[in-house]
Amino acid sequence: MEGVPFIGISRHRIGVDGQGVTTLAAFHGCGLHCRYCLNPRCLESAEGLPHYTPQQLYNLVGVDNLYFIATGGGVCFGGGEPLLRIAFIEEFKSLCGKSWRLTAESSLQVPQQAVTAATRVVDYFIVDIKESNPDIYHAYTGGDCQRAWDNLEHLLALTGPERVMVRVPLIPEYNGDDDCTKTVTRLHEMGVKQIDRFTYQRL
Repeated sequence: MEGVPFIGISRHRIGVDGQGVTTLAAFHGCGLHCRYCLNPRCLESAEGLPHYTPQQLYNLVGVDNLYFIATGGGVCFGGGEPLLRIAFIEEFKSLCGKSWRLTAESSLQVPQQAVTAATRVVDYFIVDIKESNPDIYHAYTGGDCQRAWDNLEHLLALTGPERVMVRVPLIPEYNGDDDCTKTVTRLHEMGVKQIDRFTYQRL
């Protein structure tokens, strides 16, 4: 496999990307265009960005192998949208095996077959669902709300709620407390148990 572009690698993260000590590996590329994107570099040209093959990334992050094993941590794939690079993650998993815990931060704006494939190699999912109101969702992201919710239902059916945490942001100028409550209620009805409700801090 040829190398793919990354917007950044961040080591020694604790308490933000799942269990244990993690390294965040952020892919370039995303299917959404969120108005307050935290990582706008992922939507710009990939020119000048570092490119890694799965083997090269494994060699790079392996310096923290002892931390991963001692704490039950590993690598969190973010971006951008990591599930657009599911073939990369599958090959990376074949290198690290079960020793490292793999997490993916996803908006689930990907083909459903990518979600299916991810459940076989990713241990934990952090889902940025954003909104249940399709008009608010589209105004903020430019994307299709229903696709994300359909993929979330599919993900839960394959993994159960224990491997999924969903983030629900209050986004200034786009939604409010009532909108977030409606989203959380819908998530509870779907069986989601881990929900992170927060106020988005505009940069």
